[in-house]
Amino acid sequence: MQPIPQPPDIHTQFIARYPELSQAWQMIGKAGENGPMDAKTVRLVKLGIAIGAMREGAVHSSVRKAMALGISEGELDQVVALAAGTLGLPSTVAVYSWVRDVLVKAAGLD
Repeated sequence: MQPIPQPPDIHTQFIARYPELSQAWQMIGKAGENGPMDAKTVRLVKLGIAIGAMREGAVHSSVRKAMALGISEGELDQVVALAAGTLGLPSTVAVYSWVRDVLVKAAGLD
């Protein structure tokens, strides 16, 4: 397992400007993770939610964190494929490109 990657600079700047929002966000995250699911399952569910909400930044973040947990490219692709029936093909292709953004950057191919 790799360390959880650092968020983008703009995120760091925002929480420096609004530390109370950062604290509230962290509390929400911790509360949502209390339960019987393991870290891998939680991360895949959170990726699925980000995909369903069509939040590019959240998809990028979830993929980075998933990779740090050792979640495979195949597992990430399966979550994207599972979304196709609900999102439709154009949105699913967009989400697939967001996942690829992170995988390509991590491989040093960008």
